[in-house]
Amino acid sequence: MKHYYLFLVIILFNSCHYFEKQVPSEKELLQKELKSINWKEVDEYPSVVDCEKIDNKAQRQQCFFEVLTQLIQEKLSVDTLSVLYPELDTIEVKVTIFPNATMQFEPQFPRDSVAYDTIKIDSILKARLIDFPKINPALKRGIPVKTQFILPVILKVE
Repeated sequence: MKHYYLFLVIILFNSCHYFEKQVPSEKELLQKELKSINWKEVDEYPSVVDCEKIDNKAQRQQCFFEVLTQLIQEKLSVDTLSVLYPELDTIEVKVTIFPNATMQFEPQFPRDSVAYDTIKIDSILKARLIDFPKINPALKRGIPVKTQFILPVILKVE
């Protein structure tokens, strides 16, 4: 009987290592998580207060682009761009929204663009495109991130 207990104790101590699980290292877990993240897309697009009540991600994004385009068009419609450049009916504006909710606007011109004074148009845009309502930056995993996109802005509506 003593041999039986001794045999049972030996088996008990030896069997504990079968229940041990290999714990992955922090670096392995981090690398696996970083590979699984899609860095090209954000979880939540930038938004304005008017679009916050929309639950659908695509509709909220569309609402934001429409509101922002309308605001830019309104600010530029009172300017001399259409007088100085009557042939210019649409301008593409590269909008950058930083994590601290500040915005930057850059006009995008074709590479062979010599018909326009790009420096003058850029200065007009910088002077006019100020005092926007509060814009919430895009979020990636709950952290505000920088986003960039190009908006076509129609200067002449006929």
